[in-house]
Amino acid sequence: MIYKFLICSPYTHGVGLIYSAFVLNKALSLRAMARFLRNISSLKRSLFAPEVFRVEVLGSSSQLCNFSSKGRRKSKSDGSDSSEENMSKKDLALKQALDQITSSFGKGSIMWLGRSASPRNVPVVSTGSFSLDVALGIGGLPKGRVVEIYGPEASGKTTLALHVIAEAQKQGGYCVFVDAEHALDPALAETIGVNTENLLLSQPDCGEQALSLVDTLIRSGSVDVVVVDSVAALVPKGELDGEMGDAHMAMQARLMSQALRKLSHSLSLSQTILIFINQVRSKLSTFGGFGGPTEVTCGGNALKFYASVRLNIRRTGLVKKGEETIGSQVVVKIVKNKLAPPFKNAEFELEFGKGISREGEIIDLATKHKFVTKAGSFYTFNEQKIQGKEALKIFLAENENAREELVMKLREKLLEAESKKGRQTDTLDEDTSEEIVSTDTTDEEAVTAVEA
Repeated sequence: MIYKFLICSPYTHGVGLIYSAFVLNKALSLRAMARFLRNISSLKRSLFAPEVFRVEVLGSSSQLCNFSSKGRRKSKSDGSDSSEENMSKKDLALKQALDQITSSFGKGSIMWLGRSASPRNVPVVSTGSFSLDVALGIGGLPKGRVVEIYGPEASGKTTLALHVIAEAQKQGGYCVFVDAEHALDPALAETIGVNTENLLLSQPDCGEQALSLVDTLIRSGSVDVVVVDSVAALVPKGELDGEMGDAHMAMQARLMSQALRKLSHSLSLSQTILIFINQVRSKLSTFGGFGGPTEVTCGGNALKFYASVRLNIRRTGLVKKGEETIGSQVVVKIVKNKLAPPFKNAEFELEFGKGISREGEIIDLATKHKFVTKAGSFYTFNEQKIQGKEALKIFLAENENAREELVMKLREKLLEAESKKGRQTDTLDEDTSEEIVSTDTTDEEAVTAVEA
């Protein structure tokens, strides 16, 4: 007890320490006495340096406080990490990767497809043709996608694009027409139903200017439809600055490839339909030999890959009234469709100066599906006999209720036919013969082979 008192008491006088050491000399051995003297010397140093002792004591106390606070923090984090402990290492690593991507690139940069709030059905704009809307499978052209309409001259490419603009304006949208060919007829656009006062028109000097203003308008997110007429007329600036006859290898293809790379992301954000009207050229050298591609489109191959829908429109005949030719019969082949089964056809009439004859295609479809019976030149509809197709067109144009009744019946019939066709396809026997088309052929040859 005396030993412990001498060690722990900082107020013991020096004389008392020596006296106590002398008293205990008899009881302790020499080895214990040496250890005791070392303790006394360390005690004297602490007596002569009290500030250092206090600092060391305070330091040890602060370390104890830090240790206790760390323990409290650890106990709190144990509750939050309990859910992570239940996760597997693979799930935990994925969660950390997703958090890192979100913090680096922002919310929405990566998401779960089925858990996102995006609409399941793609919003569309009607093409102005009932049969073409049905053939597309989704009711029109999809928003936020690239669409290519191509075909030979005077086949109705611009007319079809103007119908899409008219339908988009009916929904209250803003539309842009980039007239690179400098050949737009305002009278035809107004006759089709386009509100020319609310239609933005641009006639650019070169291809770079046209695609730059298209990029600016799409990034604004305020336009619904942009039509570029046409890809073949998007002349690069380098070609305009050069001399006549200079060779500019693949300059237009590089321009289109760069523009589509930049536009694809902003299109999906702004939900704008970008329609490229394209021309066709005869291909003289066919590397595939006999049966190879005979026609190619302008602007390289980039547009074929970026387009979600490709429409090939061609004139198949003329519509005559007596000796006068009043229109043309056209067929639209859906060469590519990312949202529904492709390789379907739609036939309708194009009246000169008026556009798509909606009443004419309704009559043709209703006659085909027996909703309207035809006997000679007489058409029977709802027990009414009308002589001549033109008279029936006028009747449907004046009676909106009768026209909508026919449209509803046709839509139900066509949807039912599609569902039956799908069920029959699932229950086909294994012995059904299939024709394999060579992948070396173009889209047009593939459609022809499938039809044959």
